[in-house]
Amino acid sequence: MTDNPLGLLSPDEVATLIPGMTKELLAKLRYQGTGPRFLKPTPRTVVYRVRDITAWLEASEQTSTADALT
Repeated sequence: MTDNPLGLLSPDEVATLIPGMTKELLAKLRYQGTGPRFLKPTPRTVVYRVRDITAWLEASEQTSTADALT
């Protein structure tokens, strides 16, 4: 993770933190509106706040594999 005061991560950095995640999958999730919240400070730049990644992951918490089917 980068050492920056704003706590911002690039898509590449997010992909390395989450097992099974890729930069391409993050792009697909952004397009679908189902991924973590993100910032777009320039037309070609996407960054994520650490707190938004954490919140998105915590929202996906499951207690059973059967939960994923609903």
